Amino acid sequence: MSNILHITASIRGDESVSNALGNALVDGLSAKNDASVIHRDLAANDLPFQSWDRFNAGLTDSGERTVEQGALAAIADKLIAELQAADTIVISSPIYNFGVPASVKAWADLVARAGTTFQYTPDGPKGLLEGKKAYITVVSGGTPVGADFDFMSPWLKFFLGFLGIHDVELIVADGTMGDDGEAKIAAAHAKIAEITGTD
Repeated sequence: MSNILHITASIRGDESVSNALGNALVDGLSAKNDASVIHRDLAANDLPFQSWDRFNAGLTDSGERTVEQGALAAIADKLIAELQAADTIVISSPIYNFGVPASVKAWADLVARAGTTFQYTPDGPKGLLEGKKAYITVVSGGTPVGADFDFMSPWLKFFLGFLGIHDVELIVADGTMGDDGEAKIAAAHAKIAEITGTD
C-alpha cells in the first residue's frame, strides 16, 4: 500500500478551489493505488514560525535533547515524518499576494533540516527525499501561473527539488476571478481525471 500526504493551505476551507482540486486528485489517486492518506491542513493548525531555539532543537540528536528542546522540535519532527513516509505528496495552495501563503513558508522552514531532509556535500546541498512524486494544485484569482510575478509555483517546485523531490507536476486553475474562471477550473478537473483514470 502506498502513502499519500495531502497538504492544504487555503484559508477558505470548504469553499477553496485549490482544496477541491486537491481532494479530487487525492480521492482518485488513493482509489487507483489503494493508498492511505494523511491530511495536513496548514491553514487550520497554526504552525509556529521557525525560531533560533526551535532550529537548534531540531538539529540536536533526539536522544540528547532537553525536555524543552523535545517540545520545541516535536512539530517539525512530525511534519518531517509525514514527508518521509509519503510516496506521493499533493500540495493544494492558492497564490496569495504573488507568493505562497505564510503557512506554506512556515511549513517549509520546519521541514528543511540539514542531515535529515537534505545534506551539505562538496558539490552543494543534496535532497534526501528522493523517489517521491509530487503534485501541486495551484489556484489564483488573478496571477497567471508562470508569469514573471508568479513567485509561488517556481519557488515551491524549487524547494521540493531542494529536498530531493524532482518529479513535480502542476495542476493549474489561474485567473479564476476572470470571465473564463469556471472553464479553467473545469480544465483542471479534467486534467485530474486524466491523471487518475477517472474520466
